[in-house]
Amino acid sequence: VLRELGALILLFIVAWSIYWKGMALWKAARKGENIWFVALLVINTLGILEILYIYVFSEKLKPIDEHKQ
Repeated sequence: VLRELGALILLFIVAWSIYWKGMALWKAARKGENIWFVALLVINTLGILEILYIYVFSEKLKPIDEHKQ
């Protein structure tokens, strides 16, 4: 029973990390923030750094006005 619980916890942690890392990497790549992209890719913090990047350090993308040139 303990082995199955450990496996479920590990699976949850992996899924949690992959979700947040993917979201943060996608956002950093879209904004062209290479240093953040590499840091997020290399440093594993169980999603903590990724969540901070998304909600604290990155600014929201401004909509592109296609009519302006």
